[in-house]
Amino acid sequence: MAIAYAVPVRNAQLDAVTTFIGGSALLRFYDGTRPATGGAATTLLAELVCNATFAPSASGGVLTLNAIASDPSANATGTATWFRIVKADGTTHVMDGNVGTSGSDLNMSSVSFVATAVIAVSSFVITGGNA
Repeated sequence: MAIAYAVPVRNAQLDAVTTFIGGSALLRFYDGTRPATGGAATTLLAELVCNATFAPSASGGVLTLNAIASDPSANATGTATWFRIVKADGTTHVMDGNVGTSGSDLNMSSVSFVATAVIAVSSFVITGGNA
């Protein structure tokens, strides 16, 4: 059985993510196989800018991100399979996750991206470990 953290601990862990990320983080979408955390990325399909305040305080072991700006013109055509969040500086890696239409770290209505199309994320929720 995995370690189970109390809700206040999960909230503190998630709030530490918000503090570390800072304002206007970049949410990047890629195709292909997700590399080991922090590994070399594949084809960049789209890049969205997170809110200047990444998220309000976590509640119930859940971090609900503030609005994320759409990418008005996707970089490339492909199937989004994973994402990476980096700080606003574009280089400081924060997290990677899987992308899909259900059961993934980040779910979208479609993972088929087309170059120059608008790419949007309607909501993004991160659940703390063992919630």
